[in-house]
Amino acid sequence: MNKFEKHKGYSRTFQENKLSLGLFFPLEAYKGSMPVMDLKHQIDLARIAEQANFASLFVRDVPLNDPSFGDVGQIYDPWVFLGYLAAQTKEIALGTGSIVTTLRHPLDLAKAAASVDQISNQRLLLGIATGDRPIEFSAYKVNQEERTELFQESFFVMKEAWKQSFPLINSQRVWLEQGDLLPKPVLSDIPVFVTGRSGQSLEWIAKNSDGWISYPRNIDVQAKLIDDWRSLTYDFQPFSQSLYIDLAKDPDEGPTPIHLGFRSGYKFLIEFLNRLQEIGVNHVILNLKYGQRPAEDVINELGEKVAPQFPAFK
Repeated sequence: MNKFEKHKGYSRTFQENKLSLGLFFPLEAYKGSMPVMDLKHQIDLARIAEQANFASLFVRDVPLNDPSFGDVGQIYDPWVFLGYLAAQTKEIALGTGSIVTTLRHPLDLAKAAASVDQISNQRLLLGIATGDRPIEFSAYKVNQEERTELFQESFFVMKEAWKQSFPLINSQRVWLEQGDLLPKPVLSDIPVFVTGRSGQSLEWIAKNSDGWISYPRNIDVQAKLIDDWRSLTYDFQPFSQSLYIDLAKDPDEGPTPIHLGFRSGYKFLIEFLNRLQEIGVNHVILNLKYGQRPAEDVINELGEKVAPQFPAFK
């Protein structure tokens, strides 16, 4: 039995040999780096996605606006925004893609994640990463060369703080010997997903993580990567990836490449998602940034034509 079988977000999103769909915030198309991010409209679209049986909604952690990077994500602090989302939705999983562990204290991460998981009734899918924007490391006065080790520290501190009452933790940023972290997750754990490599080996990810979030690749390359990773795992660990789409009005329009994805009609998108399911992808998080149509139209069409082929698991 999977240890997260009773976790509502995990069980809604993941099933072995099956694929489900999620959406990345902002739920809008925008040029340049700055979305509009109208809160009422975003929540309206989140509820549409939930009703359409999407499995998840994902937020990003972008602490600072780096003009050279070209995208600030959903603007709002991920923990504050997730708390708001939890209050405005009921069943859909709430994911992070991903929290930058190197710039946040491990105990603060553990408390924030446990709080969101409790408030949302066990719907948090915690993706974590090392971060990759040099200006953020200098702004926070963090040595970028230490990010691999800081990532591991955060991972193990969170897991220990959730599991144990009054644990003894001695690490680079933590010395805990008398206090305890509250709240504790209902399952004494939260599903944590490594994003990209985060400086880790495949062996480390397979041994320690609860799943892997990766990026779009040539489908044959992705299939080989999944096979290599799964050869190192013993129990089912879901593989997720992002995908940028520009959904054309013409359902028969073939694919045209865009950044980290493609433009096409819904028929090709279904074919492509079926192929990803065949190679072992369990969850695809769609990003609408480069779309040419209003997000509401796209989400409604995806909900009518695509999501029923890859529904959330209940």
